[in-house]
Amino acid sequence: MFTGIVAARGTITDLQLGPAGAVLFLEAGQQAEGLSWGGSIAVDGVCLTATSIEQGVVRLDVMGETLERTTLGSRVVGESVNLERCVPAGGRLDGHVVQGHVDGVGSLLERVDLGPWQRLRFALPPRLARYVAEKGSIAVDGVSLTVTAVSAPGEPEPWFEVGIIPTTLAETGLGVKSIGEGVNLETDVLAKYTERLLAFREDS
Repeated sequence: MFTGIVAARGTITDLQLGPAGAVLFLEAGQQAEGLSWGGSIAVDGVCLTATSIEQGVVRLDVMGETLERTTLGSRVVGESVNLERCVPAGGRLDGHVVQGHVDGVGSLLERVDLGPWQRLRFALPPRLARYVAEKGSIAVDGVSLTVTAVSAPGEPEPWFEVGIIPTTLAETGLGVKSIGEGVNLETDVLAKYTERLLAFREDS
């Protein structure tokens, strides 16, 4: 489990795409310290398993489904990514419950400067719109954020907005994200479980 509090930025040193997946090599710096074989690390909000660690470079296997659902397959060598290690038992939950299971890819529609902070508007897949609520939580490239506004129900091109403080702009990739660029989205897991439970209740 993660919290959506990005601990550091890492750099992609190699990305080997194959017919059924990919192998990602990542310069993780201090985030590689104490990370053992089989350990989990969130890369731009995607939970991945370390298969080797050598001199701060982490090797991660990426399944085909992960490439289809996230932006990882379109990344290139030299790009930076948000990193977060999983929460230790008894650790603080400073953000919200983030599984690292990306639901889909959205894109940045608008960036508005409001003094030292910014308002960002993102497009999201229509199938995810029902899980996003004003004042609810969402993870964007692994960053835990509070939704400040949402599009009306049934709108064909749904969107949501978030406010980004200066620290988040400086310490994560959201500060340099370009208009139209894709982002990994993970909606609130409680909303998804509630919908699933209600579906079974209706069938009973």
